[in-house]
Amino acid sequence: MLPLKLFLFLTLCCCYLVHSQTATVRGIIRTQEGPLEYAQISIPAQKIGTRSDSNGEFKLYGLQAGEFLLRVSMPGYQTKELKIILKSTETLQLNLELQALELEEVVISGTMKEVSRSNSPVPIEVYTAQFFRANPNPTLFESLQNINGVRPQLNCNICNTGDIHLNGLEGPYTMVLIDGMPIVSGLSTVYGLNGIPQSLIERIEIIKGPASTLYGSEAVGGLINIITRKPETAPSLTADVFLTSWAELNTDIGFQFKPNKRIQSLTGLNTFIYQNPQDHNQDGFTDIALANRVSLFNKNVWDRKSGKEAMLGGRLIYEDRWGGQMNFSKEFRGGDSVYGESIYTRRWELFGTYALPTQEDIKLVLSLNGHHQNSMYGNTLFLAQQQIGFAQLTWHKTLGRHAFLHGFTYRYTGYDDNTPATKLANGTASPFNQVSRIHLPGLFIQDEWQIDDQQILLAGMRYDYNSLHGNILSPRVNYKLSSRNRKSILRLSMGNGYRVANVFTEDHAALTGARTVVFQETLKPETSWNCQVNGVRKWNTTRNRYFNLDLSLFYTWFGNRILPDYETNPNQIIYRNLSGYAISRGMNLSTEAVFPSGLKILLGSTLQDIRLIESGISRRPLLTEQISGVWSIGYTFPKNGLSLDYTGNLYGPMLLPLLGPLDSRAPQSPIWSIQNIQLTWKQKKGWEFYGGIKNLLNFRPPANSIARAHDPFDKQVQFDTQGQVIPTAENPNALSFDPTYVFAPNQGMRGFVGVRWMR
Repeated sequence: MLPLKLFLFLTLCCCYLVHSQTATVRGIIRTQEGPLEYAQISIPAQKIGTRSDSNGEFKLYGLQAGEFLLRVSMPGYQTKELKIILKSTETLQLNLELQALELEEVVISGTMKEVSRSNSPVPIEVYTAQFFRANPNPTLFESLQNINGVRPQLNCNICNTGDIHLNGLEGPYTMVLIDGMPIVSGLSTVYGLNGIPQSLIERIEIIKGPASTLYGSEAVGGLINIITRKPETAPSLTADVFLTSWAELNTDIGFQFKPNKRIQSLTGLNTFIYQNPQDHNQDGFTDIALANRVSLFNKNVWDRKSGKEAMLGGRLIYEDRWGGQMNFSKEFRGGDSVYGESIYTRRWELFGTYALPTQEDIKLVLSLNGHHQNSMYGNTLFLAQQQIGFAQLTWHKTLGRHAFLHGFTYRYTGYDDNTPATKLANGTASPFNQVSRIHLPGLFIQDEWQIDDQQILLAGMRYDYNSLHGNILSPRVNYKLSSRNRKSILRLSMGNGYRVANVFTEDHAALTGARTVVFQETLKPETSWNCQVNGVRKWNTTRNRYFNLDLSLFYTWFGNRILPDYETNPNQIIYRNLSGYAISRGMNLSTEAVFPSGLKILLGSTLQDIRLIESGISRRPLLTEQISGVWSIGYTFPKNGLSLDYTGNLYGPMLLPLLGPLDSRAPQSPIWSIQNIQLTWKQKKGWEFYGGIKNLLNFRPPANSIARAHDPFDKQVQFDTQGQVIPTAENPNALSFDPTYVFAPNQGMRGFVGVRWMR
């Protein structure tokens, strides 16, 4: 009897082992240039995926045995699918072919649904994480400097805060999204682009031109959508650390894990430390602001039985930043003996997506964020807090050749500060005055009509009700025509945008205390009408050489344009709606060439003419260039794992704010360029070492950019009864202290070294 029991026991064990048998797939992904890193490898049926390391190697383990489809994809390369039979261990070598300009990459920003870039009726530019690694930077704000038509604009010589200019339009005209949600807005237009862990960024999608029909206020000039990695395909662990010769230390760490079998989590930590004051131009002030910053990001995805999407994420940011006179320390904060600009920023964000368990494609998107600012500009205190809540319900419905999108949105903005923007009705002062509350419900609908295989017509309309300004309509029309082989694409776009402004959350110069803020009238919402023509042409030769050309012509008309006046009174910033109108017109041209030898060339140029027309007089706005150019040239040496990247930008002259007719500083900037070079050495087991030089030409703005840097509290300045500066023997040019004369970073040449590791 015992042998029979033993036999049955062994049989049951064998059945269990067979039932629980797992398999492993490993291999290497290659291209004509050599191993391909960060390629996405997945088995969709088992919802398991990974990415190749810096040697192109990958490993998928814990798989169920059987026959499955293996998918390999990478932006810029043709997706490959392969049927495999999993038994125990499979070893593969797969080759991916180049695909010019990433035209088949999936994008979502234009229509709120996944669609290949070439099929999108809305022109969208896509930049992957690999693009930004050619010139590593501690903030996303700085990383955008090598994108055509995009310029990070510094707004203060001392604390180095800034915003993003898109086709010459200031930061508040561009909406910044994270995973499609309006997280970065209001106060964070100036401060919120710092602290986004770049190790977790999958790609960045950029739309130039109004996107208000889908995204509402703030998307007047364009849209920047930061797409983070999916936890299921992200590397299990990544680390990126670099140090500059100025002692700037940036650390990015990311990892993914599974808290349980139905949840996949992605976490990122970013820290930046710079505590080494420098004064190379000898003006007595720090050349760049010192900062301690930490940011924590987390994103969780649920594996639902229905296969529908469920995601919840969040971000925490804290930053302590200061710039000022070289002998400044925190005990001088708020005093009038040593000048400093000290900024404490605390910010939290929470966002999520949930697809309803219905047969219809209905999705709910929610986001909340809070921002607290404690800033001291010399002896001027700025306290502000802001809370934004956003909810959006969308329904995608396809009927024949028509793909409809219906949406309902609600946005709440609560804002309070200690400035005249929220002063008490009786005019009394208090640390915080009264909360400004804006409710913004809205409805939108769009129809994407697939006329035939070569033509798409997209039409949409949005209605918003602003609790302060009433009804607002935002229509748009997009048309796409492509050749049969999709090597030629023509897009026509027309749309409307609007923006409700709060200068104290958007214009850093209004906060510095160097000038008094004056409102000549109650500011009305800005409106704009934009039309754009975009053409794409690609060529590929029999020798695997790829060439692409992307040309856009744009024209935007603005009504009620809000502009700060720095010139009427040197001690004031005067805000009012333009009584006339403004126009922005120009051209973007981008070219890309890819060669099988390992050489890649990306060139871009922008010509733009921005005008303010009032009472028949046309003038250019301040701090707006007429011409700009960018380039990124990379070469890979496939035999030794080395690659060389040369990146840079060039900007034409822009008008600068002067303090009066006696101001001796130049009225416009020179043509200037920031150029960088980097050498990268990829090693086995996921290691990557890099180093190079930033600002090869050692360009810096004039040393006298800060007016009267020796007298930051204007203790020796004399004023007349109208508040105008009086020329004196000590002050012959009738200047007062002013840090707003800034057009370029005040940081010269510096070296950097770094290391990356991925597992």
